[in-house]
Amino acid sequence: MVLHYKYLSDFQKRKRKHSKLNQGEIDIKIFHEKIRPFIVEGTKSLVDSAQSIGYLDGERDTLMEALPSQECSLVALCEMAKELPLVEDEQKKWTQPLVTGESCASHVDLFSQVTENKQGYAVVVPLMGEEYVIPPNAAFLLSDFTRLQPLVQCGRRFDLIVIDPPWENKSVKRSRRYSFLPSSQLKRLPIPSLASQDCLVVTWVTNRPSHLRFVHDELYPHWGVQVLADWFWVKVTTSGEYVFPIDSQHKKPYEILVLGRYCSADTSRKPSEIPKIEDKCVIVSVPSALHSQKPSLSEVLRPFVGAEAECLELFARSLQPRWTSWGNEVLKFQHISYFNLTPAEACKDEATDDCTDEFSVPLREPGLPNASSPL
Repeated sequence: MVLHYKYLSDFQKRKRKHSKLNQGEIDIKIFHEKIRPFIVEGTKSLVDSAQSIGYLDGERDTLMEALPSQECSLVALCEMAKELPLVEDEQKKWTQPLVTGESCASHVDLFSQVTENKQGYAVVVPLMGEEYVIPPNAAFLLSDFTRLQPLVQCGRRFDLIVIDPPWENKSVKRSRRYSFLPSSQLKRLPIPSLASQDCLVVTWVTNRPSHLRFVHDELYPHWGVQVLADWFWVKVTTSGEYVFPIDSQHKKPYEILVLGRYCSADTSRKPSEIPKIEDKCVIVSVPSALHSQKPSLSEVLRPFVGAEAECLELFARSLQPRWTSWGNEVLKFQHISYFNLTPAEACKDEATDDCTDEFSVPLREPGLPNASSPL
């Protein structure tokens, strides 16, 4: 009886201990209560509008299919590429076309040059023994921090830079789905060397207040970026419900975007000429079935950067038409197994030695990257 009582006593102590919030959890709770009204009101308005015109009706819930099990070895390839010398040559071309009439695409150098598909259509190319779908007018660099020089030297300045850092957290450590990066390392990104004057910088941030404070108080000031607004991406089901309860203590159905402007010393634009960005805006979409895949922000941010803006995504794991993308897994979700392809036209010459195939805009399966769009 004594042992039984002691067991219950220990259990009750452990239960009380686990129910007590630590400081990080308290910070999250306070932050959530502060932004909750904006998220609830904005989400309801957008979902109601979408449902009034026939979207978010739940009909696609039954169309989910098994995801491809393609293993990504791109990170390992980037590690191997570190052993190759990076040539310091003023005559070196830092960009290269993906498709040429002289050589097969499988022989291009993906690690020390920015590779471009200059065609106005998507192409399927063999790279490193696999086939990948490259969108029209897309450019990419497959590398890590040690190989950013080609991106800096390629001569482009970007009007929009979207950053999706692999934030360090317990969930990532447990799952080992991708490698994480300490927050302090993000300061190594050469944003001032990549940004045009008045460049819009957008960073995806997890729900940890410490990460948000770091971006606001350290990261953006370090780059010379002025914080303008915090936006919220709310994830809903195809029926318009939150993917997690709005007040869940474990997972929240939203993520944060921090928007800022790069304050170039030689800017010639007046403040009145720069589009104003409202604070506390809400974006609603059905999330990808692939872990940590974000919706495209092209349409949402176009009013603030212009239709002809040069756009860059850092830590990308997929490509977008007319964007430049960088990361050590930049081609991961471009693998052909993630796409349904519709040939643009019949093969002109079956005997051709061209190693690429032309395709119309590729269609992804429901729930895969780029299938969801902000409302």
